[in-house]
Amino acid sequence: MTGIGLLLSAISGGAAAGIAIATAIVGAAAGFFAYRMYSMSKIGNAKREAARLIEEANKEAKDIRKDGLIDAKEQMNRMRDDFEKETKERKQDWQRTENRLAQKEAALDKKEDVIDKKSASLDKKIEDAEKAQKQIDETKERLKSIEEELGHSKELMQKELERVSGMTKEEASQELKSALLEGVKKDAAQEAKNIIAESKENAAKEAKNIISQAIQRCAADHATENTVSVVALPNDEMKGRIIGRMGRNIRALESATGVDLIIDDTPDVITLSSFDPVRREVARLTLEKLITDGRIHPARIEEMVDKIRREVEAGIKEAGEEAAFEVGVHGLHPEIVKILGRLKYRTSYGQNVLKHSIEVASLASIMAAELGIDPKIARRAGLLHDIGKAVDHELDGTHIQLGVDIAKKYRENNDVVHAIAAHHNDIEPTTIDAVIVQAADAISSARPGARRESLENYVKRIEKLEEIAKSFDGVDQTFAVQAGREIRVMVKPEKINDAKTVFLAKEIAEKLENELQYPGQIKVNVIREVRSVEFAK
Repeated sequence: MTGIGLLLSAISGGAAAGIAIATAIVGAAAGFFAYRMYSMSKIGNAKREAARLIEEANKEAKDIRKDGLIDAKEQMNRMRDDFEKETKERKQDWQRTENRLAQKEAALDKKEDVIDKKSASLDKKIEDAEKAQKQIDETKERLKSIEEELGHSKELMQKELERVSGMTKEEASQELKSALLEGVKKDAAQEAKNIIAESKENAAKEAKNIISQAIQRCAADHATENTVSVVALPNDEMKGRIIGRMGRNIRALESATGVDLIIDDTPDVITLSSFDPVRREVARLTLEKLITDGRIHPARIEEMVDKIRREVEAGIKEAGEEAAFEVGVHGLHPEIVKILGRLKYRTSYGQNVLKHSIEVASLASIMAAELGIDPKIARRAGLLHDIGKAVDHELDGTHIQLGVDIAKKYRENNDVVHAIAAHHNDIEPTTIDAVIVQAADAISSARPGARRESLENYVKRIEKLEEIAKSFDGVDQTFAVQAGREIRVMVKPEKINDAKTVFLAKEIAEKLENELQYPGQIKVNVIREVRSVEFAK
């Protein structure tokens, strides 16, 4: 039992082991198949994924190729357009170049034609010159033969004259020399007389020339003479404020300035009247300041008058200093400078006296320099010659005597004092400086526009000047220029030729000398102008 049991136990144990082995084998086979199936499934998935990726890659490659083709086509189109454009531009450049070449060729052809014509003309001129030279040579031969005949005839005539006159050639020559010497002596005496007269005339002309140069190099502005000043008002209501209550403001103003205020129906103006230009200027400036300030009452008026009077006095001194500096006069006494500055507000016949004095000083200086003498005295005397006019409305006496007194009082040079005393010929001038100041004063006073009274005469003289020049036959137009120092005469070219213009100028000058009075000289300028006009259509 025990053995059988053991056998059965052994058999059952072996069966179990076989089953286990079989089970293991079956499990391994199943695992192998399962793994194979899994592997095959993975491989299938990988193949499908690879196929998908390949398909996507092919699709993307197609898209890329398509885009590349499109870009290439666009680039090719752009390159073709650029090429066509460049080709077109080059064709245009070639066309323009061809056109320019054609134009240049045409111009060269024209120049060649002109050169051919000029060459032909030159050949003709050369031929004509050769003919003329031939004629000249023939003429020279004829002249030579004529000279020989004349020489022979001269010898025969000389012999005949010696026979008839009974004198030899030497005796006749001596007789002729004696007669010629007598004639030359008479002509020399007449020529000497003419030279003396011409020298005097030239001296007068030179003096006039110096004066005219001095006038041309000096100019000055001039004020208008008046004894009244006009002050503009902002409105007519201001008149009442200036008059004040019961007229107290206007009385205070007239009392403080010594000037009459004229208030009438003239709109927006007040007139100031006074023979003293300095007082009138003080009143004018005071009134303008009061109008601007707006405070108008007696106390304010007196305060403003004092202030303006000081300003005017300072301005007078400054004007005198500026005048002396302008003409280069130095070392004047301070009081003379102040008196000189007062001439700024003094006028004579519409001419500002300070400006006139500056002008006289400048003219005198220029004339003295032209004559080769020191211009300092003449300049100083010219500036001070009318200084008496600054005080002639305050003191008794003529402006000449007052000027002499002022110059002596402040120890001016004796030549300056003499020039002041003699500038109106009250005494006889004894120095060159005095004569120069006289001339400069006359020029400054008498020049066109200097004084109102001479302006009308100046205009009449200019009109007469043009009228005389226009009275000649063949004259078309006349123009007086340079303040009447030159007359320009335009003639009709069909009536007056070039040769006749010389005689016409002389005739006009002679008639001006005979019929017109004028300072200096007048230049007669005859102009003959020929114009040819044609229109290009």
